[in-house]
Amino acid sequence: MPATRYTMSHWGTYEIHQGRRGPRLKGLEADPDPSPIGLHMLAPEIAASRVRRPAIRQSWLEQGPGARPDLRGREAFVEVDWDTAFALVGNELDRVRRDHGNAAIFGGSYGWASAGRFHHAQSQLHRFLNTIGGYVAHRDSYSLAAASVLLPHVVAPMHWLMTHHNSWDDLAENCDLFLTFGGVPAKNAQVSQSGVGRHHLRAGLRQMASAGVEFVNVSPVASNLETGGPVDWIPVRPGGDTALMLALAHELHRLGAHDTAFLQRYCTGWERFEPYLTGAADGTPKTADWAAPLCAVPADRIRALAARMVGKRVMINSAWALQRAQHGEQPFWMVVTLAAMLGQIGLPGGGFGVGYGAENMLGSPHAQLKGPSLPQGRNPVSAFIPVARIADMLLNPGAAFRYDGAEYRYPDIRLIYWAGGNPYHHHQDLARLERAWQKPDTIIVHEQAWTATARRADIVLPVSMSHERADIGYATLDSVLVATQPVCPPVGAAKSDYEIFSGIAAQMGVADRFTEGRSTAEWLRHLYDELRPHWAEAGIVLPDYDSFVDRGLFDLSDRAPHTRIMLSEFRADPQANPLSTPSGRIEIFSETIAAMDLHDCKGHPMWLAPREWLGGGDQTYPLHLISDQPERRLHSQLDPSPHSRGGKIAGREAAALHPDEAARRGLVHGQVVEVFNARGRCLAGLSIDPGVAPGCLRLATGAWFDPDPETGLERHGNPNVLTADVPASELSQGCSAHSCLVDLRAAQDLSPVKAFDGPEFATAPAPG
Repeated sequence: MPATRYTMSHWGTYEIHQGRRGPRLKGLEADPDPSPIGLHMLAPEIAASRVRRPAIRQSWLEQGPGARPDLRGREAFVEVDWDTAFALVGNELDRVRRDHGNAAIFGGSYGWASAGRFHHAQSQLHRFLNTIGGYVAHRDSYSLAAASVLLPHVVAPMHWLMTHHNSWDDLAENCDLFLTFGGVPAKNAQVSQSGVGRHHLRAGLRQMASAGVEFVNVSPVASNLETGGPVDWIPVRPGGDTALMLALAHELHRLGAHDTAFLQRYCTGWERFEPYLTGAADGTPKTADWAAPLCAVPADRIRALAARMVGKRVMINSAWALQRAQHGEQPFWMVVTLAAMLGQIGLPGGGFGVGYGAENMLGSPHAQLKGPSLPQGRNPVSAFIPVARIADMLLNPGAAFRYDGAEYRYPDIRLIYWAGGNPYHHHQDLARLERAWQKPDTIIVHEQAWTATARRADIVLPVSMSHERADIGYATLDSVLVATQPVCPPVGAAKSDYEIFSGIAAQMGVADRFTEGRSTAEWLRHLYDELRPHWAEAGIVLPDYDSFVDRGLFDLSDRAPHTRIMLSEFRADPQANPLSTPSGRIEIFSETIAAMDLHDCKGHPMWLAPREWLGGGDQTYPLHLISDQPERRLHSQLDPSPHSRGGKIAGREAAALHPDEAARRGLVHGQVVEVFNARGRCLAGLSIDPGVAPGCLRLATGAWFDPDPETGLERHGNPNVLTADVPASELSQGCSAHSCLVDLRAAQDLSPVKAFDGPEFATAPAPG
């Protein structure tokens, strides 16, 4: 009997079975919580959305680079063969390099492109662009920029923290109280950037609940923490979390429940923060009575929560959503500070978490092993931008910006090359991005489907999906190494990113440097053979490559799980195991940040009111928009699938609202509504939900951007026509999507959704 064949995706690892009607997928039997999302990769609706042949925007093809950028997204495409496409791309890259230099090329590639380790679009694009002289890069991520820049100054780099969180088994055995700000959303933990073998979160939370752990969810949404047991939900005003944390800290200080010995031995700067907390520095004690009108949590409830924390082993967690906001650094800094005051960092069951529930790997008990990785080479271009500042870069070439204490300037970009992402999904204020998107001479996109980004490109190159190619799948802190196999051939003329870049490299005369003479199959064997000695050092003997492919899956689950306790080595001996911060300790006050003299991020955590929030007094837009991650897809991926469409209302993204807010406006469940503010407006299907706090509207991201070309009304429910394109702070320049006010009303214009219709096509122009 032939061995089982597998494919790995962001949602899970699936067995490939051949049925009478073609291939079908089945979740991995050993996965305790398989995601249904990936089962829909083969849906006919996905195939119908695909880019099938190379396509060139008509004006660009007929008139050359820079022609009619105002028609991007509204003009027909001309399909061409691959040789023509390779020549057009190669010639245009040569023109831009010759006339403007490599610093005029932006290598976008931000997004979750592929679970395979070789067919990773970002790695492929960066390797290719480095081969031809470099590109302007981005730093950080939309998900984590504020935390990623802040936390190395305070405790440790974010990537280190993500792989060292206390494991679920430790929390079940040793935690008494799990206090989370922003929940622990299981829908987010269904995915991981490099793929998923076994899902951990739901089982971990249920194990904790069965062990008697108390749960407190401080969040404007109740459903983002489900344990199978009781959860104390404290609805909080979005943007008010830092004020609430300061009040908890003040109450612990008033009770004498803060661990002064821990603060003295393991931290620096407590003596600078304490006067701010008590009010000695500014005349405002950060009491529960002070915080209550800011966070909309009654003062008595704040004091009662602080009292519950005393004498218990407490894990304090923050969802990533809190730092995707103006002053998003402050709640993460306060989570670390509050945990330091309790003195339990580095102990079993206690300390802090910065993202339980954000990805599958956080809390995993499995060992951290090196995965296979395609070498990208060195980028000779030093210019970069913080990832969320792309519209600023395009609209303001040469303008100065600050980032992590230094000053830089935006480059003048003439060509955008994007592979493996969708900026019209993740960027804010899409009307502003539309204006900025007209600036470059040329936009080249590798795309699987006719997304809004593909439809706004000049050259669209069809790329295969992960289930259409062979690869090696391995996710950080997971338990399987997978020889992924194609489930079916690529749709149309689609090629892998590697095949596309190989063709362009040949056109430009650099094929040998890019490919090193290897085919895809030879690269997979090479990367696997490089991996074997690294795993051998960890005591894991991998079979030879051919045996691995025949076997299909190498399972690590029989290895003893590793009970992980974050920062335990540091706690055991801070002199022998110092942190990577300037002081080697937890920095409650950072001299480095203080010396930057920033107006919106000072030397210690503090309350800073967002520019746009419900506590500001302006009632023009009386609802706070929560644009969280969707439940039925990953970001915008697979939005055309029946599974994603099954969660929509009247064909549009569901907008969840508290019953009192709906009644006040005379709205009913299932009604099409218009959500609006000064930046834009979109249609959505109304869902009445008592688990959304009054004053809030929940509209998930990821509905394919679908603006009416005449009115500008977004018809599908994309919240980023509403969110503000302003930085979290001058420190991080991160996105601030969660600082956004809106209102809604019954929709008058019920324009049909056309997001999945695809572009128009024209015939090729006459020669010459």
